Amino acid sequence: MKNAKLKAPEPSGALPLIGHLHFLRGQAPLSRILGKIADDYGPVYSLRLGFRQALVVSSWQTVKECFTTNDRNFASRPNLAISRHMVYDNAGFALAPYGPYWREIRKMVMSELLSSQRVEKFKNVRDSEVKNSISELYNLSSLKKGDRSSSIVEMNTWFDHITFNIILRILAGKRFSNGGSDDEGNNEDLHVKQAITRGLYLGGVFVVSDFFSCLEWMDIGGHVKAMKQVAKEVDSVIEKWLDEHIEKRKLEQADDVHENKDFMDLMLSTTFPKEIEMSGHDRQTVIKATTMVLLLTGSESTAITLTWALSLLLNHPHILKAAQKEIDNHVGQKRWVEETDITSLVYLQAIVKETLRLYPAGPLAGPHEASKDCNIGGYHVTKGTRLIVNIWKLHRDPDVWSDPHVFRPERFLEEHSEKNYQGQNFEYIPFGSGRRMCPGASFVWHVVHLTLARLLQGFDLSTPMGKPVDMTEGLGLALPKVKPLEVIVAPRLSPELYHSN
Repeated sequence: MKNAKLKAPEPSGALPLIGHLHFLRGQAPLSRILGKIADDYGPVYSLRLGFRQALVVSSWQTVKECFTTNDRNFASRPNLAISRHMVYDNAGFALAPYGPYWREIRKMVMSELLSSQRVEKFKNVRDSEVKNSISELYNLSSLKKGDRSSSIVEMNTWFDHITFNIILRILAGKRFSNGGSDDEGNNEDLHVKQAITRGLYLGGVFVVSDFFSCLEWMDIGGHVKAMKQVAKEVDSVIEKWLDEHIEKRKLEQADDVHENKDFMDLMLSTTFPKEIEMSGHDRQTVIKATTMVLLLTGSESTAITLTWALSLLLNHPHILKAAQKEIDNHVGQKRWVEETDITSLVYLQAIVKETLRLYPAGPLAGPHEASKDCNIGGYHVTKGTRLIVNIWKLHRDPDVWSDPHVFRPERFLEEHSEKNYQGQNFEYIPFGSGRRMCPGASFVWHVVHLTLARLLQGFDLSTPMGKPVDMTEGLGLALPKVKPLEVIVAPRLSPELYHSN
C-alpha cells in the first residue's frame, strides 16, 4: 500500500514551533483566511497549529466522508479554553467530549427543549415577542410624523432584543426591555446580553493555549482572562435565576401542573440518568452549563442571521418587493403572518436559505477531533487531528453553485430546490451535519421566518439616502456584521394592526 500514509497537502511557509498559526492573524474572518488557502492548495489540506495538526475541508464529497463514514470518529471535541473557562469545565453539551455524558445531556436537551414538540409548545413565546417588537418598531417609526430621520432604526439591535427575549423566556421565564430588565431594581439581563456578545467573539479567536497547553499560564493575548470574566458575569446571573426557580418549586404543591414551564423548571423536575450523575458535574452545574451554551448559541447567531437577511434584501430591493408581494398575495394586509402561513411562503423560505448559504450562522463547523487514525479524501489522518469544516467556503463552491457570490434566492426554487437545513445535503449544511450537528436548527428556522415575514409585511424598508448596506464581516464564533444596520422604516398596514392582541 504505497499511498496508505499519504498526507494532505500543507501550505508552505510554516515556521518552527508555531507552524501555520501566523497565517491566522489579521482582521479577516477565519473562514475567509482558510478559504483563500483552499484556493491555492485545494479543498482538503493540512495545517500545523503549534503542537496540533488540523485538517481543513471545504468540498461536499469530503464533508460527506467526514460526517457519514467517519462520523463517529470525528464526534468528539478538543479540550478548548472556551469550554474549560466559560462552559463549566466541559459540562456544556455543545463542547463536551463524545461519550456517555454527552449522549445523555444532548438527549435531555432535545427532549425537553429542542424537539419538534417542544419547539411547537413555545410557539406562543415566539408569537408574543415578535408581536411586541413589531409594536415597538411602529412606535419608533411614528415618533415624529413627517420627519424621516426619526424613523431610522438600528435593526441589528432590534433583532437582538427579539431573539434574546425569546431564548430568555424559554430558558428562565424572563425577558428584558430596551431599558434593561423588567425585574425591579436591576438591569442584570442587559449585562448578560453584553457578556454573551463578548463570549461569542472570544469563541472565534485563536487562543494560544489551545495549541500550546503548556503556555496557558502566560495567557498571551489575555483571552483566558477575558473568558473567565465573561463566565463570572454570566454565572452570577444564571445562578440567581436558578436559585429563584428552586425557591419557587419549594413553595409549589407537588401536584401543581404547569403547561408553560420554562427550561430550568423542566431540568429541575427531570430525573438525571446515571451517566450524568457520574460525570463529576452536579445537577446545578449541568443546568447552568446548558443554559450558558443555549444563551451563547441560541440568541446572538439568530439575530446575526436576521441582520444579514435584511442587509441582503436592502441591497436587492427588487427581491425585497417580491417577498412583500408574496406575503400580500398569500396572507393579505388585514392580519399578521402566522407560523402556519410560512409553508406557503416559498420565496421567503428561499431568501432565508440563500442568506444562510452566503452567511452561515457558524461559518466554521464546531471543532472536531479524530479519536483514531483514518483516511479522508485519500489522505491519512492521525489520531488527535482537529477537523475544521469551512462551511462558508463549501457554500460558495463554484462547482456546485452558479455565481456563488451572488444573492439569488431563486436557486432554491429551481436547481437546488431539494436542499434543506437538516444536514443531509452535504453541499449545504448551514447548521452542520452528523452527530454534532446544531440541535437548535429548528428553533432558529422558526424564529427567523416569523420575524422576517412580519417585518416585511408590516413595513416598507430602505436605507438612509438610498446608500448600499456595508457588508463587511466581523470576527467571532458567528459571522457578525461590522457596521450597524441603520434602516428607514415606514408602516405599510392599518395602524390598529400594530397594537392588536
